[in-house]
Amino acid sequence: MSASRIALIGFGEVGQTLAEDLVAAGVAGLSAFDALFSDPDSLPSRALATHPAVRAAASHADAVAGADLVICAVTAAQDLAAAEAVAEGIAPGALFLDLNSASPAMKIEAARRVDGAGGCYVEAAVMSPIGPKRIASPMLLGGPHGAAFLALAAPLGFTGASLYSDVVGKASAAKMCRSVIIKGLEALLTESLLAARHYDVLETVVESLGDLLPLPDWEGRARYMISRSVEHGVRRAEEMRESAATVAEAGVDPLMTRMTVLRQEDAARHRAALIHAGLAPLLDAMLSEAP
Repeated sequence: MSASRIALIGFGEVGQTLAEDLVAAGVAGLSAFDALFSDPDSLPSRALATHPAVRAAASHADAVAGADLVICAVTAAQDLAAAEAVAEGIAPGALFLDLNSASPAMKIEAARRVDGAGGCYVEAAVMSPIGPKRIASPMLLGGPHGAAFLALAAPLGFTGASLYSDVVGKASAAKMCRSVIIKGLEALLTESLLAARHYDVLETVVESLGDLLPLPDWEGRARYMISRSVEHGVRRAEEMRESAATVAEAGVDPLMTRMTVLRQEDAARHRAALIHAGLAPLLDAMLSEAP
């Protein structure tokens, strides 16, 4: 099986990165649809100008018409809606790669919609930020059609993909449980170091982190993790709602995860602070914008 025609659903950071790498891999028939294409001033619309090899589709159905592979990279909250929209036009036997950070229950329902329409749903859990390794990022595949996608993954550049389970939901459970820790650490660092900066004890606290968790350059690491929340807090908050749902589906009250949602949302208010390269100036800017 080959994938000569590929449709991208969602043209945000992930969709744009995949588009660049797929074109570089020689994919000629590449289409994309994003709900924000209706707004010519939106980031996805403006990004199209820098991707001349990508055909802008008028709808979900237009994007996936005749596609061998559909790659869905929308926000967590839109996972099921995107699957439903694609199911209306997906070609029989076409693979549907769901990259979205959603709970196992949502993935299972999305699979039901896609498979029920004749498509072949493949769960995918991206286990790192997309930036460093791009299309080659580590990715856990789930569901009965995972092997079919893996057979064509390497030539397209998905060299970090690996089979995880033939049951839909397990890969996403691993991703969401991991996110409880990673995004939770971002939230804890943000809250702790904002307070430490206010009390003029930032250096002491950061040094103590190096004693407790001996990793290099805690100042740089903290600045990076906090900046990720500031830059992507809205999207991270959506992902953490799905993480909270994942925890709740396991019968555990997601007390910490629910609070992480709030801290990630609050961090997103401070995007203007990202102009500051150092940790202390970043925190100062965030404190100056406090309500």
